[in-house]
Amino acid sequence: MDHESTALIFRDGVLMLGFALGFVLLFRRFGLGATLGYLVAGAMVGPYVLGLVGNAEQMAGIAELGIVMLLFIVGLELAPARLWRLKSAIFGLGLSQVVLCGLAVTGLVWLAGTYPLAACFAIGLPLGLSSTAQVLPMLQSGGKLKTPFGERAFSILLFQDLSIIPLITIVAALGARGSEDSQPVWQLVAFTLLAIAGLILAGRFILRPLFRLIGGLGEREMFVVAGLFTVLASAAVMEAFGLSTALGAFIAGVMLADTPYRHELEADIEPFRSILLGMFFLAVGMMLDLGAVAERPGFVIGMAVALIATKTAIIFGLGMLLKMTWRAALALGLLLSQGGEFAFVLYTQAQGSGLLDVETTSLFSAIVTISMAATPFLMMATRRIRTEPKSEEEREKPQRDGASALVIGYGRFGQTVSQMLILGGIDVTLIDNKAEQIDLAEEFGAKVYFGDGKRIDLLRQAGAEEADIICFTIGKSPDEEFLESLEEAFPDAAIFLRVYDRRSLIELHEVPHTYAIRELMESAVQMGRAALEELGDNLEDVDKAERAYRDNDAERLDMQREEGSIYAGMDRTITQRTREERRDEAD
Repeated sequence: MDHESTALIFRDGVLMLGFALGFVLLFRRFGLGATLGYLVAGAMVGPYVLGLVGNAEQMAGIAELGIVMLLFIVGLELAPARLWRLKSAIFGLGLSQVVLCGLAVTGLVWLAGTYPLAACFAIGLPLGLSSTAQVLPMLQSGGKLKTPFGERAFSILLFQDLSIIPLITIVAALGARGSEDSQPVWQLVAFTLLAIAGLILAGRFILRPLFRLIGGLGEREMFVVAGLFTVLASAAVMEAFGLSTALGAFIAGVMLADTPYRHELEADIEPFRSILLGMFFLAVGMMLDLGAVAERPGFVIGMAVALIATKTAIIFGLGMLLKMTWRAALALGLLLSQGGEFAFVLYTQAQGSGLLDVETTSLFSAIVTISMAATPFLMMATRRIRTEPKSEEEREKPQRDGASALVIGYGRFGQTVSQMLILGGIDVTLIDNKAEQIDLAEEFGAKVYFGDGKRIDLLRQAGAEEADIICFTIGKSPDEEFLESLEEAFPDAAIFLRVYDRRSLIELHEVPHTYAIRELMESAVQMGRAALEELGDNLEDVDKAERAYRDNDAERLDMQREEGSIYAGMDRTITQRTREERRDEAD
């Protein structure tokens, strides 16, 4: 590569990232979401507006890795236990929404245009999906994610994520049917099933042992390499069969969703996913033929309005069938009325298979973009209409989803703490960084996730934002800088610490935490009590001795904390000599 080409790549990179940064910050500021920011930034630098950057198609090919990684993360999120807990809402409400909205919008496209039926399906079915990237942050910021309303919206979005793979397969099959030199549909299905079976076997007999080996080595960098290898290798297998690379990544994610390495993989892949997914939306924005949109503005705006109205009406009806109040059903319909980011993915695939041309892809990508931009304004405009009376709102209590406690470290100390929490009816997520400890715990029926519990990103993937308490039961307690970051990241969680000795307690005096205990303190007190009882002291004298010890220890610890020295309060150290001196003073 010559110097001129290198300079051009750097220039294009600076321009794209600079525009992306500016527009994403702006759109985030107004609550419109990062996806729209990337799309508009791409349109601005692309050939149809400012013409600052070219080769959108070439960049889209690289950026599609972001979609591959997104599908891998989606697969990781679909753990069997989670699917089972929400099965009724996911496979009832979610299935009904995707099927009814997809078919209704397909019919709308068929009536509004002159497209072939196969193209109508390729356009309409993706429009039945909503924007997870836009809706979930809106639910979280509004404090609705844990309510019954939020549970229903989340279940629909979760089924939409599940339906992506069948839709990819349908679009591929429609494209194959329309091509004379492509493989037959039955052969495509056979290859798909064969490839999925191969990936499942590889996951069980190759990937899991591989991650167990890497976990034993304790090298985080190797986890990043292994995670990227898993995503790219599974995508490459599908590519070799002429199938969807995203399907391969999704299957790989599902295979690893129920393993101890799920949260570590999510945390390691997330930065790559975010960057590449942003690049994908930039590329989509650059390829938007705004000239085609400008030639038919009435069609674009009319279809966007029709899309919003159709999806709102159908979801409203489903909500009423589920005995939701009309206000809640309306809110659910409006919240999920937009097209989603996966429409861009499916349109790109449909264009590649010859189902859609560039003009059609641009038109309906613009329709999706407009519908996404309209959602925040619709929610603001209808707030007074859809807000429940206070007496009804109070009935909508937050629901627990996942762990309310995280226990970091599953050694002897952590096992006791976690078992007491479980007996107290608390849902617990366990994290440890020793692969052999995880394997041993699994033999006894305990589910422990692999990972470094002193990483904020990993704790966030494990559910720390929803946790009421985070217990660090590891041998070496976290340092001051980490604990300050922890309190800032998860302000609602109480922080419990196991520390080594009183020196550690003194160091933690000004550090944010809720509770800290010396690891051998209570067991030593219990042994002292047992020794006194064995020597004949009655229970009252034993209790008195324990209280005296604890009071003396607390006063001495306060002195040491105030002075920041282990030597403070030396005169309060209990020894045989001080006992005799106190006895003499008493006499």
